[in-house]
Amino acid sequence: MNKEKKFNIKLFADGADLAGMIEEYKKGIVSGFTTNPTLMKKAGVHNYEEFAKNALIAIPDLPISFEVFSDDFEGMEKEARKIATWGEHVYIKIPVTNTKGDSTVSLVKKLSHDGLKLNVTAILSLDQVKKVGEALSPDTPSIVSVFAGRIADTGVDPMPIMSEAKAFLNSKPKTELLWASTRELLNLVQAESCGCDIITITNDILKKIPQLGKDLNQLSLETVQMFYDDALSSGFRI
Repeated sequence: MNKEKKFNIKLFADGADLAGMIEEYKKGIVSGFTTNPTLMKKAGVHNYEEFAKNALIAIPDLPISFEVFSDDFEGMEKEARKIATWGEHVYIKIPVTNTKGDSTVSLVKKLSHDGLKLNVTAILSLDQVKKVGEALSPDTPSIVSVFAGRIADTGVDPMPIMSEAKAFLNSKPKTELLWASTRELLNLVQAESCGCDIITITNDILKKIPQLGKDLNQLSLETVQMFYDDALSSGFRI
């Protein structure tokens, strides 16, 4: 898709299956990768640091985000500083709050101003975007991950929120806005129109990219053919 220059937005593959990550890396479509504890559990990762370091060996020149696990700020800071030593292109994912709802903004400010590249995650409101944006250092690359898909799951249109978030973050050119929790290929078009810098996309959605701009009449015909073939192969009769 990059070759077609249809979009300016960066595609980050979202997952923790190392073989799948390497596959997407070799295709040359994605510009980075994100992981999280849930994805790693789903992929059967047992040794976090071993997985991370193997990923960095296989993908040495693109940003990869790895998340802290601690729920207390002292533990988060210790883990963040250790993760930062793993490689030049590593971003440390810090959740916007801990499980008690305590804001991590003070820690974000400390780490960012110390030069650590952060990916502040699990953001769902403009208030959170603004507080995090104000805390981030203008001199350190960072990512603000807004879970647009989860916003949409509540029945709220995420596009106005993402547009306003981007407008607010424009004052910090080293801070990128990421459309997270992508649900469908349409979200790629939406994220682009909102001015987002990055969108995370799972491998199953990445596989749908060739359908962008496809003739709908042709797609209709292919759908009818699929129904016919499946009925035939199943031996259905009326």
